[in-house]
Amino acid sequence: MTTFSAARGDYTYVDAEGVTIHYYEWRAGTPKAIVHLVHGLGEYATRYEEFAQRLVAAGYAVYAGDLRGHGQTGVQQWGGDLTKLGRLGPGGVRATIAGIRQLSRIARNEHPHLPQILLGHSLGSIFAQMILNEDGGGGAADYDAAVLSGTPFRTLLHMNSGALNKRFRHLGSTGAEWLSRDPAVAPAFVADPLTFDAQAAKLFGLVDGMRLLGTPVKLAKNIPLLIQIGSEDPLGGPKSVRLLAAAYRAKGRLTDVTVDIYEGARHEVYNETNRVEVVKDLTDWLDQHVGAPRK
Repeated sequence: MTTFSAARGDYTYVDAEGVTIHYYEWRAGTPKAIVHLVHGLGEYATRYEEFAQRLVAAGYAVYAGDLRGHGQTGVQQWGGDLTKLGRLGPGGVRATIAGIRQLSRIARNEHPHLPQILLGHSLGSIFAQMILNEDGGGGAADYDAAVLSGTPFRTLLHMNSGALNKRFRHLGSTGAEWLSRDPAVAPAFVADPLTFDAQAAKLFGLVDGMRLLGTPVKLAKNIPLLIQIGSEDPLGGPKSVRLLAAAYRAKGRLTDVTVDIYEGARHEVYNETNRVEVVKDLTDWLDQHVGAPRK
């Protein structure tokens, strides 16, 4: 059981299209670095409370926003109509990514001397890949490291846009068994009024759905990259992430790429039965790459 101790600050900013984005900061006493967390499709930032607390305990400040159409951003954006959650609104995927980068700048301005790590999960990891590729790879220059969780190699052959629970439907009736082996995760997801099951291609439309495809380009900055997935993750899986890692080494010109595949784990490795191990691997990696371990 995790003891929550770090206070969470709740804030907002307005993006270029006038959408109010709700974001949160978990602040460590004397942080080593900033972890900018980007959540996945159908969820929201404060669903990562336990994860953020573990990062704070390891000495890292955490920033995370509710993406357009998600969480409190979506509630305000759509006037409280929860049936519209998931719709990104004006500007779609491109505006959503611009809003993520806007939060990165806010975090940088508030902590100008701290390294910043871009950490994306699932759809957030797809957006993170797209951010690193932006400006011909120049987007990578805004970060000191990147972490991709539950991520795929973004091609039609290696990213599953279909029924993600198909492989697990014999294990329960919630439709969310694909998320984690922890028996508490799927029922909690389904019972939460701010979570929802959605397929990005159907929700975003053809044009924005196609924007989710792409492979690494030569990045402007040789940042360290960590990829963490479960061996049973249906979005991509081991073959997909090995191809992704190879592409970051060859095309992205990254020289420090680590892939951690957790045997038996499913999509949400930070909500898995071995979450303590996963987060320790993450914080150990962060300590080695962007922050010296505390004495």
